[in-house]
Amino acid sequence: MSARRRVSAGVLAAVAGVCLGVGAGVVPAAAAPAVPAVPAQAAVPAGLESFYGQKVEWYDCGATGGMERSAEATAFKCAKVRVPLDYSKPDGETIEIAMKKHVATGSVRRGSLFINPGGPGYSGVEMVESNETEFSPDLNASFDIIGFDPRGVGASTPITCDVVGGALPAGAAQAAMGVNDPLPGSLAADAAGADPTPFQDAQDPAADGAAQGDISFQTLIDEITKDFTQEEAQCAASTKPAGLLDHVDTVSVARDLDVLRALSGDDKLNYLGFSYGTYLGAHYAELFPANTGRMVLDGAVDPSLSLGERAAGQAAGFESSLRTYVEQCQAGQAVQAGQSCPLTGDTEAGAQQIRDLIAAADQTPLKTSDPNVTVDGSTIRVVVRRLMYSSEYWSFLTYALDQAITQNDGSYLQALYGPATAGVSAPTYYAVNCLDIPVQGDMAAWEKEYQQITQTSPTFGASLSNQDARCRAWGHNGTRKPAPIHAKGAAPILVVGTTGDPATPYAWSQAMAEQLESGRLLTSEGNGHTAYGRSGSCIHGAVDGYLINGTVPEQGATCKSGE
Repeated sequence: MSARRRVSAGVLAAVAGVCLGVGAGVVPAAAAPAVPAVPAQAAVPAGLESFYGQKVEWYDCGATGGMERSAEATAFKCAKVRVPLDYSKPDGETIEIAMKKHVATGSVRRGSLFINPGGPGYSGVEMVESNETEFSPDLNASFDIIGFDPRGVGASTPITCDVVGGALPAGAAQAAMGVNDPLPGSLAADAAGADPTPFQDAQDPAADGAAQGDISFQTLIDEITKDFTQEEAQCAASTKPAGLLDHVDTVSVARDLDVLRALSGDDKLNYLGFSYGTYLGAHYAELFPANTGRMVLDGAVDPSLSLGERAAGQAAGFESSLRTYVEQCQAGQAVQAGQSCPLTGDTEAGAQQIRDLIAAADQTPLKTSDPNVTVDGSTIRVVVRRLMYSSEYWSFLTYALDQAITQNDGSYLQALYGPATAGVSAPTYYAVNCLDIPVQGDMAAWEKEYQQITQTSPTFGASLSNQDARCRAWGHNGTRKPAPIHAKGAAPILVVGTTGDPATPYAWSQAMAEQLESGRLLTSEGNGHTAYGRSGSCIHGAVDGYLINGTVPEQGATCKSGE
């Protein structure tokens, strides 16, 4: 995965010599088909006939290289289509949406399966290039799997931000963080530590300093405001059309998705979304229940939560996952042969050793095998938090921490840093979230929230907090208040929740399944972010069984880790 919802399997494999696989299996399921008969043709929204009726020119493109044309016929096809910039003004400016599909390999094609890897800001075009590792052979045989770059992302009309020193790409190098500056730009830091989650780690040493009592909360907010105001101005000056920054909200993306569905020849949208992609899928089902086909939402985001509530949930989730990791490390379960766990004492003592390592490295960065590269505490926090996404790689973290703690060597932490940070564009992340959820509270409320979140999560809380302050400074803010999504009239929607998910806590999947009128929860007992593609045959069989055959898992169905 070059830019996905969890740590890159391919890049980590290059570091550690392993990779993920997928399988097929079953859980108890209801026998009745889940999806009602498909109407002859889904309705076209009034005023949008020209968009729904445009001609799509699919062309051959390679298994890699994004939207680049191939001179030879391939299993991948690419296309770009036009959609309104502002759906309330369909006769106004338009933007492009890029799609890339892997053509079904089987003799019986069941239509298209649209996918979204999360973010907001991750590329579906890139995700579909990893179709063989992301999706089971049965899904690849049954569907044309279509990834698209949402508006503002990648090969679609993008949000473009020029920063000092040049363009800031997704997964920017550590140098972009300005690590020699005691208060570096927040967005630059975010891009270097970007996550495919509802809230990413700002990795702002200013926040770290505030947590240590070195600076006041007012100073922290002032710095956030300065940084986000400056960087918004750079994005606004570089993005064309300029109005894009006010129209990358999830509701607009969901409306784009319905255009893509129609142009792909599908009367119903079959959809598999991860993390933020669940939020997108739920909004689609709310807007277009009659067009919703077989939908799976893996690692759900509770749409009823505020910015602060989401940040608090994640902070608690990551801290809980860290404790689980420490327990497994000390028990010898998160180590490889020949390794030892450097964390001593009980669980809390082990977690404190990691926090102490981070604090010490902020004062005196760790040396590496490259005399020109050192590893500071912010880098360590990025790696530790990102490895919480993928419990199958916890032994790598153990090795890296052992090097750092026992040998004062940050080489392996630095080696993990690149794959841990590849991915989403921080400006796009904020551009979407700040439109989706309105700013709430004032300085007093933010400070109280900050104190609570840093107490709940002493390791990660400081860098996950202050989302309302960031969005206020960003300035492109929405007014739609968070609310439950019911999607009345939609076909059954399968919600997959992992009990030890740090980024989208299990309680969020429970809430999503309860809110959706046709929601059905499938529980994955395990650790890490999302389940399909990284869990065993039980989850794969249940998800494939619904998407391919319409078989809904029974109420209360559960898959245990590794099954």
